[in-house]
Amino acid sequence: MADDALQAGFDFGEPPAAPPPPDAPLAARMRPRSLDEVIGQDAAVGPGSMLGELARRGRLPSVILWGPPGCGKTTIARLLAAAAGAAFVQLSAVTSGVADLRRVIGEAERARRAGRRTVVFIDEIHRFNRAQQDVVLPHVEEGTITLIGATTENPSFEVVAPLLSRVRVVRLQPLDEAAIQRLAERALADAERGLGRLGLSLEREAASLLARSVHGDARAALTALEIAADLTAARGSARIEAGDIAAALQDRRPYYDRAGDAHYDTISAFIKSVRGSDPDAALYWLARMVEAGEDPLFIARRMVILAAEDIGLADPQALVLATACQQAVHLIGMPEGAIPMAECAVYLALAPKSNSAYAALGRALEDARATAGEPVPLHLRNAPTGLMAAFGYGQGYRYAHEEPGHIAAGQAYLPEALGDREYYRAGALGAEAALAARWRAAVAAAKAAAGSPASDREEDGSDGRDD
Repeated sequence: MADDALQAGFDFGEPPAAPPPPDAPLAARMRPRSLDEVIGQDAAVGPGSMLGELARRGRLPSVILWGPPGCGKTTIARLLAAAAGAAFVQLSAVTSGVADLRRVIGEAERARRAGRRTVVFIDEIHRFNRAQQDVVLPHVEEGTITLIGATTENPSFEVVAPLLSRVRVVRLQPLDEAAIQRLAERALADAERGLGRLGLSLEREAASLLARSVHGDARAALTALEIAADLTAARGSARIEAGDIAAALQDRRPYYDRAGDAHYDTISAFIKSVRGSDPDAALYWLARMVEAGEDPLFIARRMVILAAEDIGLADPQALVLATACQQAVHLIGMPEGAIPMAECAVYLALAPKSNSAYAALGRALEDARATAGEPVPLHLRNAPTGLMAAFGYGQGYRYAHEEPGHIAAGQAYLPEALGDREYYRAGALGAEAALAARWRAAVAAAKAAAGSPASDREEDGSDGRDD
C-alpha cells in the first residue's frame, strides 16, 4: 500500500512513450524523449559529457542546472532522472515551502528502503531562502535524495555555500542559431508530435529571423513557429515567410534580469568599452540596456563613477558632463533620457583616460588604515583657545598665501611616520599633463625662492606614473 501511494506521488522510470495531447503547445509536444534528442547542450549532457555519461550508467550526482529561460533545464532534469532509473519529484521554489520539502523527503526515505532512488527537482532554487535550503542539505549529503536544482541566477550568489559544496554546477547555454534552426526543422518534419502533417516549409530568411530573434530560447522559438504556422495556413500557403515569423514574434526582447547576471554582465561590458575608448561598443551596450528596460538612473550613476575613476584629471569636464547627464535623465525620464546618456557615453569614450586620482586614493587608504593612530602634527592643528596654543597647537604653521607662489615649500603636511610619502602620480594625458606640469613648476619655483633645492621629482620632470 505504501508503494501504491509512492507510485501515485512520484514519476518513476522513463517518460511515457505516448505523445502529449494534440492540443498541447508545440513546445510541450516536442520535448525531447531522451538525452540523445536534446539539442544544443552537448557540452552538458551530450555524448562524452560528465553528467550525461553518469546518468546513462545509472549514477547521477546532485547538480544545479544554471542557464537562461528556454535552454531546457526542466526537460534535462526529467531525462537525467529517467536515464538513471530514478523517481522524479518536481517542486517549485515559488509555491513550495518547508512542509512540502519534509513530505517529499519522507516519501524519498520510504522509497530508498524499498530500493528506489529519488530525484527531487527544485525549479527556481534561487528563490529558496537559507532555511529552506538547509532542510535539503543533510538529505543530499546522506544520499536520501538526488537534488537537481534549476536556476537562471548565478548559484555562487543565490545558493548557500554548504549546499553548493555538495552539488555539481552545470552551465547550460542559450541555444545558438544553428540549434534553433535544427529545432524548427525537427518540429516541421515530425508528423507525430510536431507540425509535419501540415506539410509546411520554412523559408531561409524566415528561419534566420526566428533563430536570431529568440535569443537562444527554445520554448520561445517553438511558440513563435506554431503561431507562424497558423498564420501561414490561414492565408492558404505552405511556406512560412519572414513576415509570418515577425508577426508571431511581435516585440520579442532578450532575457535580461535587472538583478542578475545579465544586468551585471551588460553594465560591465559597457564600462569596459568606455574605459577602452570604443564609442561604438559603448553605444551598443548602452542600447542593449535601454532596450531591455534597465533603470536609466543606474546607468547614469555608473557613468558618473566612471568619469571620476577612469577619466579623472585627464578631462575634469567629464565628471561635470556625467553629473549633468544624471540630472537630465532624472528630470526628463525615458525614452528621451537615452539621448543625453548617448551623448555622455560617447564623450566619456572619446575622452583621454587617467585613473591617477583613483589609484592615489587606494594608496592613501592603505596607509590611512595602517596608521590610523598617528597624531595630527601639532603645526597643522587649529588653536582656537589660549590653552591649546600653549600646548603648541598651530606653532610653526606657515600660511601658504603669504609664501612665494602660494606654496609653503618644505612644510610637512603628513604625519611624521609617513615622511614624504607620494600617493598621487600624475598622468601624462589631456588636461592632467598641463595641470601636473604647472604644479611641478610652481613647487620648484617656491623651493628655489625659499633657498631649498628642488627635489628629484621636480628636477627630472617625472610624471610619477606606474609602469
